[in-house]
Amino acid sequence: MDDILFPTPDNPLPEDFTAGFLTAHDGVRLRYSLFRSAVSPARGTVVLLQGRNEFIEKYAETIRDLNAMGLWVATFDLRGQGGSGRLLKDHRKGHVRRFADYERDLDLFLQKVVLPDARLPFFLLAHSTGALIALSAAPRLANRIERMALLAPYVALANQQLPEPWIRRLAAGFSALGFGRKSMGQDRSQRPFADNPLTGDATRFARNAAFIAAHPQLTIGAPTARWLHETLMAASRVSQQAHLTRITIPTLLIAPMRDGVVPYPAQENLSRNFRAAQLIPVTGARHEILQERDIYRAQALAAIQAFMPGSETMPPLSDAVA
Repeated sequence: MDDILFPTPDNPLPEDFTAGFLTAHDGVRLRYSLFRSAVSPARGTVVLLQGRNEFIEKYAETIRDLNAMGLWVATFDLRGQGGSGRLLKDHRKGHVRRFADYERDLDLFLQKVVLPDARLPFFLLAHSTGALIALSAAPRLANRIERMALLAPYVALANQQLPEPWIRRLAAGFSALGFGRKSMGQDRSQRPFADNPLTGDATRFARNAAFIAAHPQLTIGAPTARWLHETLMAASRVSQQAHLTRITIPTLLIAPMRDGVVPYPAQENLSRNFRAAQLIPVTGARHEILQERDIYRAQALAAIQAFMPGSETMPPLSDAVA
């Protein structure tokens, strides 16, 4: 599997795993992996949905922690990023043609990997864009997913150069006029620690930056107009009460209160109309709570463990970045 996944000394992956590629409905290859826990019997499987510009290896530490709880982890790189197939000739552009393609990819992954090969019951853990995909697909997942934990769900945008309504209009206009592949915004993948809205943990930030420097092919740059249009339309749709009342899966919303990507008030408003959800605010945490300082990350892991459920006692956090 060495040619599929890329563990490093600073970012080791669990040893017991399967990795491969799935072919989506339109021919796009999706890189996936299934990580097995050494705890027997297993307490279930977490389906992990990543955020924008993320990849399997970024979650190595979290996967090890979930395995220690007795949970298997099944995950795949979203189309157009990580080790999955790109959608444009310029591989740096973050693009999607239709938001529904993300949902079809999730259905394929559940059918081809999770249902036949993983351990029941099935849970869903999703971050940011992955959480938006989960919210959109959730009304159809009730017979397969027992519970969901959504981290900083992407339902709005914060700290942009333009107000969100302007971004929506520009993205829609470019897409309608045939310029949906045009990049919008800046490539912030190389931002310094002092200027990042993602995490306050310098060690984890440096670990991720070093991994990206070693494997730049897994990353992307600014999103295209089409990606913004499709995801922002989905964000509006899933935030409506008519959609949220169709979700019956018990859900945990873990909301970082210092989120610099998705405004906390938008996450709080989502919870007000979401009958199946419970909001867990994490004071002081930034957007990528599973890459955050231990004081914040441990709160998220403990909530996830108690909710999914995992083991009866919280194991020590992975010491990979002690």
